[in-house]
Amino acid sequence: MSDRRLVYSTDPARPRALPDAAGSRTSAAPRGPDDGVVRILRDRGGRGGKVVTVVRGLPGDRAAWTGLAAELRRLCGAGGAVKADAVELQGDHRERVAGWLRARGHRVKLAGG
Repeated sequence: MSDRRLVYSTDPARPRALPDAAGSRTSAAPRGPDDGVVRILRDRGGRGGKVVTVVRGLPGDRAAWTGLAAELRRLCGAGGAVKADAVELQGDHRERVAGWLRARGHRVKLAGG
């Protein structure tokens, strides 16, 4: 059998991304568009039915997002965290967060349902 390929490996030296059809390596998590618009969406997937407000497209680095996440948690009176390239807040706070970000000069779009 000449078309054998690795299905699973625990070896940390092996790359995690598989080559796509063009031969380049793809990352595991695709990033959203980098157009200067802050997108706020409500998400429920993989959280046991709990609603989470996700804020993506924020300018700055992770340290800036951490400070912003703390301010948003205080504003909404809810828990939250910085995960991957987004700020997540527990509960549906899209309108409140959108108004707060618009008052600070950000272009905001409510995305999703």
